Amino acid sequence: MKPTSILAACAALLIIASPAAAADLVFSSWGGTTQDAQKAAWADKFTAKAGVNVVQDGPTDYGKIKAMVEANSVTWDVVDVEGDYAAQAGPKGLLEKLDFGVIDKSKLDPRFVTDYSVGSFYYSFVIGCNADAVATCPKTWADLFDTTKFPGKRTFYKWSAPGVIEAALLADGVPADKLYPLDLDRAFKKLDTIKADIIWWSGGAQSQQLIASAEAPFGSVWNGRMTALAKTGVKVETSWEQNITAADSLVVPKGTKNKDAAMQFIAFATSAQAQADMAATTGYAPINLDSAKLMDAETVKTLPDQQKASQVNADMTYWAANRDAIGERWYAWQAK
Repeated sequence: MKPTSILAACAALLIIASPAAAADLVFSSWGGTTQDAQKAAWADKFTAKAGVNVVQDGPTDYGKIKAMVEANSVTWDVVDVEGDYAAQAGPKGLLEKLDFGVIDKSKLDPRFVTDYSVGSFYYSFVIGCNADAVATCPKTWADLFDTTKFPGKRTFYKWSAPGVIEAALLADGVPADKLYPLDLDRAFKKLDTIKADIIWWSGGAQSQQLIASAEAPFGSVWNGRMTALAKTGVKVETSWEQNITAADSLVVPKGTKNKDAAMQFIAFATSAQAQADMAATTGYAPINLDSAKLMDAETVKTLPDQQKASQVNADMTYWAANRDAIGERWYAWQAK
């Protein structure tokens, strides 16, 4: 055996023998203020209660999950993912079935519960704006696609997921109740009209930075990022007109070595108080139906589940069935 191989083997034995490493549970999410809030509301309190150290990792990467599972080398135990991914990945064999003997799903919003996932938090794509950087902020999706009335750069979510295509169709006059199945030809034609003025954000923290710096003073962002931005002192305006709702989900990659602890963590993270704490910090709505009664009434009024007047619910079943085909076309269009 080569000296380097001997050293590697010794290192591996040390890792296996380490009690701390064996007890660690790895939670992966999207970074930024959202993951900071998940750590404070869920991970740190779970550690205090259960004695299981929760290590933070990320950002969430679907290609990495697939590679881990296929190599039987899973290092993420619980992952925050988009709801349409969860709906697709479970039946494809990439996720563990959840243990609802441990996780009480009777208290959770049934829209976000599958055999393989439960909701993490409930959010909206809203029109966010740095009010100090522009004379007038866009109020509707049509405004956001109007480069004459609202010149300059605007920001949208980079990845193929619910939100941007729906916004393009709404901006082009499609009624909210006629969005699905998505008319992709019409959506991409509308997106072509502003493509040169789009700065893409790949994570929530980046969307905050773009709006705060006024590199892109307005755009389509997660509502919680505008809540976080307002707390930094930036003068923001948020339009909830036809806000597009979706939910992140908590999942367990297939083959985790910490399955029992992962189920216990999800049970804790989706409990009424943990969800209430997360919602109060982030501005995202809780998915536990008992959480609102534990929160300040004024805070509850600001959450996405209270902005229903013109709200548009993204169809996660449609997206799960069509995710790959839409993604192929989306990335080809971006690359042109």
